[in-house]
Amino acid sequence: MTNPIKKLFGEIAIYGLSSIVGRLLNYLLVPLYTFVFINPADYGVVSELYAWVAFFIVILTFGMETAFFKFIQNEDDKKNVFSTAFSALLSLNVVFFILVLLLNKDIASLLLFGGHGEYIIMLGAIVSIDAISALPLAKLRAEERAKRFSIIQLSSIGVNIILNLIFLLVLFDGNNPEQGVFYIFLANLIASIVKPLFLYKSFGLLNGIDWGLLKRMFLFSFPLAIAGFAGIINETLDRILLKQILYNPNVPSSLDYAEAQVGIYSASYKLAMLVTILLQAYRYAAEPFFFSQMKNLDRNKVYSQIMNVFIAFVCGVFLLVTLNLDVFKHFIQNESYWVGLQVVPILLMANIFLGIYYNQSIWYKLSGKTKFGAYIALAGAGLTIIINVIYIPKYGYMASAWATLIVYFIQMLISYILGQKHYPIPYNLRKFVLYLGLALFLYAISPYLKVNNFALNLCIQNGLLLMFVLTAFYFERKDKHPI
Repeated sequence: MTNPIKKLFGEIAIYGLSSIVGRLLNYLLVPLYTFVFINPADYGVVSELYAWVAFFIVILTFGMETAFFKFIQNEDDKKNVFSTAFSALLSLNVVFFILVLLLNKDIASLLLFGGHGEYIIMLGAIVSIDAISALPLAKLRAEERAKRFSIIQLSSIGVNIILNLIFLLVLFDGNNPEQGVFYIFLANLIASIVKPLFLYKSFGLLNGIDWGLLKRMFLFSFPLAIAGFAGIINETLDRILLKQILYNPNVPSSLDYAEAQVGIYSASYKLAMLVTILLQAYRYAAEPFFFSQMKNLDRNKVYSQIMNVFIAFVCGVFLLVTLNLDVFKHFIQNESYWVGLQVVPILLMANIFLGIYYNQSIWYKLSGKTKFGAYIALAGAGLTIIINVIYIPKYGYMASAWATLIVYFIQMLISYILGQKHYPIPYNLRKFVLYLGLALFLYAISPYLKVNNFALNLCIQNGLLLMFVLTAFYFERKDKHPI
C-alpha cells in the first residue's frame, strides 16, 4: 500500500515544479522591474495593481475550488458537480467584466489612477480569465493530473516572462514609466489567455446548472469565500492602505512618496515570498489530499506527521533567507529599495505562521464547519485594518510588516484552540516549539558571529543553517520515539 505521506510529497514535488519554478521565473521579473523603474514609486503602482488582482481573484472564484473537492467526494454525478460550479463562476465573471468596462474611468479615479482606465480594464480581464480558469485547473488537481496542471501553469508563466523581457528591454521607453506599467499588464493579460486555450475542452462539459446542488455548494463555499476575502485583506491590503494613508491631497509630491513606499515595501516583500511560494505548491497538493484521507482511520496521525515535516521545512527556509540576506538583497537591482530589507525576517516568520494556519484549517473543512474559517479570517482582517490605520502614519511599512506577523500568529493560535475542540488532531507541540525556537535562536545569534570576510561569513551563517537541518532530520528520523 502506498505511504500517504510519500504520495502527498510526491504530488507536492510535481505541483512545486510549476509553482516554485514558475514563481522563481517570475522572481526574475523583480530585478527587471527594479532595474527599469529607477523611481520606486513606479514599481509601487505595479505592486498596488497586483494587490487588487489578488483581491478580486478570491472574490470571483468564491471558494468554489474547495467546494468542488468536497462535493465530488460525495456526489455520484461528478460531471454535474463540475458543470454547476463552472457555469456559476463563468456567469459571475462575465457580469464582473462588463461592469469593469462600463465603470473603468470612475474606478481609476477612485484608486488614484486617474486618466488610466486602461489599467483597470486589463486588471478586470486578467482576474476574470484567471478566475474562470481556476475550476478546470482544480479538476486536473482532483484527477491527480499534476503533470498537465504543471505544463499549463508553466506555459502561462513562460509567456509572461518572455513578453516582459521583450516589452521592457526592447520596446519600453525609460522616460515614460507609465508605458512600462501598461506593458507589464499587457504581458500578464496575454499570458492569462494561455490557460483557457489549454483548457478549452472543459467548456464542452457545461450542461447547465443544477440549482439544488448549486445552493448546497454555495452554502458550503460562502464561509470559505468570506474567509478568503478576509485572508486576502491580511495578505495585500497593507500595500493599498500605505498609499491611501500616506497620500495627502494637499501636498503635490505626497502621491509619489506614497507610491515609492509601496514600491520599497513590495520589493522587500518579494524576498519573504519564498515561504509563500512553497505554501502555494503545498496547498495545491494538500487540499485534495486531505479530503481523500477522510476515510483513512489513521488520518489524524498522517495530518500530525505532515505538520511536523512542514514546520521543520519552512523554518529551514526562514533561516536560508535571513542568514543569507546579504546575498539575497542583490536580487533587488536598485539600492534605493534596500532600505526596506528590515521587513524581510518579520514577513518570513509571518508566513510560517500562515502556513501552519493553512495546515490547521483542514479541521473546519473536513468537519463541514467552514463558518469558523470565516470567523477567524474576519477577526484577522479587522485586526489588520486597525493596526495599519493606527500605525502606518507613524511607522510606515514597518507597521504593515508587524501587523502581518501579529495577525497570522493570532489566527494560528485561535485555529488551534478551536480545532482541538471541534475536530481534535494530536499535533506534536513539542516539535513545533523545538523547530521554531531553534530557528529563532540561530537567527538571533547570527549577527554576533559575523566577520568581515565575506566567504568566511557565508560559511559561518550557513553552518547555522546546516545545524538546524541536521537537528530536524534527526528528530524526524526517530519519529517512532517523538520528543
